Amino acid sequence: MSRIAIIAGQGALAPAVAACLDDPLAFALPGFAPDGLTATTFQLERLVPFLDDLHAKGVTRVVFAGAIRRPRLDPEAFDPRTAQLVPRILTAMQSGDDAALRTVLDIFEENDLTVCSVSEIAPELIPAEGILSGEPTDADRRDAGRAARILAQTGPLDLGQGAVVAQGLCLALETLPGTAAMLDFAARHADLRPNPKGARGVLYKAPKPGQDLRIDLPTLGPDTVDQAVSAGLAGIAWAAGQVILLDRPEMVRRAQAAGLFLWAAGGLD
Repeated sequence: MSRIAIIAGQGALAPAVAACLDDPLAFALPGFAPDGLTATTFQLERLVPFLDDLHAKGVTRVVFAGAIRRPRLDPEAFDPRTAQLVPRILTAMQSGDDAALRTVLDIFEENDLTVCSVSEIAPELIPAEGILSGEPTDADRRDAGRAARILAQTGPLDLGQGAVVAQGLCLALETLPGTAAMLDFAARHADLRPNPKGARGVLYKAPKPGQDLRIDLPTLGPDTVDQAVSAGLAGIAWAAGQVILLDRPEMVRRAQAAGLFLWAAGGLD
């Protein structure tokens, strides 16, 4: 029987994906275990034997779910077959995270494992175009459009997947520390808005241009709503059909309570 394996990372995404599967198998690198989901640990230094083990368990498809940073590799831990992949992996890592992720996907597929997107396994986690809470003003829509254009330009530089724009000005750009750090920065510099009584600003999230949408999609959750409220923003917008929402009902509840809009936007870039 064909089975699906979850290559899990930190956070709540892997458990959310597992809840959509009848008989999930979950695996994680050391130090990157997901929240609330039991996952078997595997070593990147023994990647080829791990792929063999997936086949032995009847796995034909895999889905990547959760946050993983570049692990430290132990040169002495490589088995002979995985060691042959090291130059290829290191070259990709030197080209940035996107190149490294694409190389990992290629290796899985070269070993007869189909890489699925979260949208295939759990489409309900990725909302289509529409407004889930509140109503963005014309100024909010312009700020979201400005943020989308900023990300379209910074994406090829392999930076983050989010930006905060208020009154046409970029208050913060997501980099390696992540969304929470970006929103904390925006909160601490809220006084930079030219008009204190003008548009309060928008958090916008989207994949990088050309990104493989099977892996590393932007993710928003209830904590993001709380952080956006703390930053004094008017709302959160994102690329429709390309961003994961964790616990959507709770996100909407918190947004409505705070008067924050949530908008899956289409065609901004």
